[in-house]
Amino acid sequence: MALRNIAIIAHVDHGKTTLVDQLFRQSGTFRANQRVDERAMDREDQERERGITILAKCTSVMWGETRLNIVDTPGHADFGGEVERILSMVDGVLLLVDAAEGPMPQTKFVTQKALAIGLRPIVCINKVDKPDADPDAALDQVFDLFAALEADEDQLDFPVLYGSGREGWMADAPDAGDGSLAPLFDKIVEHVPAPRPQRENKLDEPFTMLPTLQERDQFLGRILTGRIESGRVRMGETIKILSLNGVKAGEARITKLFHYEGLARVPVNEAGAGDIIALAGLETATVSDTLCAPEVEQPLEALPIDPPTLSMTFRVNDSPLAGREGDKLTGRLLRDRLFRQAETDVAIHVAETPERDAYQVAGRGELQLAVLIETLRREGFELSVSRPRTVNKKDPETGEIREPIEDVQVDVDEEHQGTVVEKLSQRKAELVEVKPSGGGKVRLVFSAPSRGLIGYHSEFLTDTRGTGIMHRRYSGYTPYKGPIPGRRNGVLISMENGKAVAYALWNLEDRGVIMVEPGSEVYEGMIIGEHSRPNDLEVNPIKSKKLTNIRAAGKDENVQLTPPRVLSLEDALAYIDDDELLEVTPKSIRLRKRFLKAHERKKESRKAEADVL
Repeated sequence: MALRNIAIIAHVDHGKTTLVDQLFRQSGTFRANQRVDERAMDREDQERERGITILAKCTSVMWGETRLNIVDTPGHADFGGEVERILSMVDGVLLLVDAAEGPMPQTKFVTQKALAIGLRPIVCINKVDKPDADPDAALDQVFDLFAALEADEDQLDFPVLYGSGREGWMADAPDAGDGSLAPLFDKIVEHVPAPRPQRENKLDEPFTMLPTLQERDQFLGRILTGRIESGRVRMGETIKILSLNGVKAGEARITKLFHYEGLARVPVNEAGAGDIIALAGLETATVSDTLCAPEVEQPLEALPIDPPTLSMTFRVNDSPLAGREGDKLTGRLLRDRLFRQAETDVAIHVAETPERDAYQVAGRGELQLAVLIETLRREGFELSVSRPRTVNKKDPETGEIREPIEDVQVDVDEEHQGTVVEKLSQRKAELVEVKPSGGGKVRLVFSAPSRGLIGYHSEFLTDTRGTGIMHRRYSGYTPYKGPIPGRRNGVLISMENGKAVAYALWNLEDRGVIMVEPGSEVYEGMIIGEHSRPNDLEVNPIKSKKLTNIRAAGKDENVQLTPPRVLSLEDALAYIDDDELLEVTPKSIRLRKRFLKAHERKKESRKAEADVL
């Protein structure tokens, strides 16, 4: 049977997963009367809620006598570790570009990885039915992008298709669609080469495979997915596991062998070089190991993964309200879960810290870490996390501190251009390019340190009245750019334990913005609002109105509160300062000071001042 392995890559919301839905329908994977959810490949709850692909997933469809193994990849740079591993097991990429927006920063991120390892792309200009679509301009931008990424002549001679993934058609011209994806299927079969192991006749060599995806099944245990680089593998065989440095890490017997058909894993008895398969029964192997026949001595080379750029400290929840909502409360459970996450996601690094029951977790960005925290709280964990910090490096030759820097692309209305430039300049960003982007909007391109962007997104939406669009992409490391101003306002800190009272909150509204509702549980050291001035202020949110036997006009006016500011998980992570923590439980998100007692905070403040002097 002929095989083709291809990955679909694109920026967030350019239509990857929707296009895969249509590939399923038109290849006959689904019955005509079968009920299937939209975005069938986004199976995780958070993927459906956020509308993004978080985990790369494999699928397979038949087109004539050819089986197409398709990988749906994340479009967000925070989950780039998934993309980098996936590219090592495909032989071509389908680059999807929005006809109105053109290539975006994260398109560049993934495409750069694909071109660097020699993959030849097929370009699909998607969403040509949008009112503001400009397919020709989008194609010109794609060509310019490839040239800037130093694509070779074969890669620059890419085939182009136009269409609409939602409507289910692709064609050689924007106005030539006939309601079918047949031109896309034919182009994949024609343009994408057969798997490299098959082209190099490696079927008769010893079995080798480099896993690129890892997941866990409650019945089968650990399941590893990857492409067979050489030889054949059969159900029940015993294979060897080699670590990255070639050291034998053990042996294991294959208990289940699968390939992909549509949304399902289908058991098979045998698979050969070039096929993408999943193996069960290998409890000690991970995505960085080589699975091979007993006689193989050299491990396969793995692609380098970009380093993490942000880190946070995850702690066991030690607040006065700990243990009321979650059922996973101990440091041992948190440690095991974090290291298990690091096994399956190579973009996340976990390390022990000198503090008890506290672990350093480093990742690609705020969104990736927020998704991990949300996953933990849904599993029943209670924890507290620190403010995100950038992972800096020291130059071994000069001793100079270097920090991660990002390319930032902003589309804003012209009236908000000055405000955005001013705010980002204060955060040490450098303006690289300004150009019109149509519809009265201006496209601004900045080079900004990652630490300057922490917490900026919500402020950006406020400054642009919700009309601005911002995209970020990790670029590299640059010399440290100096101090950046932090949060301008202090916070209101509860000085008592109990339930917040409407009368007390009403009296505190003049002091700042309230973040809790009447009846909410509060405790000493918990942050209940934002102060209107730069300093922190301790307040009593449980103080009730004193009752007397005197009745007078105006004494019993109704308390009318302004609705509190409710922070989402991502907003709360960006809001907290270095001396604050975010308490996360299955039902609640609370802001608190790291040291709950007032005298402990004063002691720590004096100690910090002494260290500076």
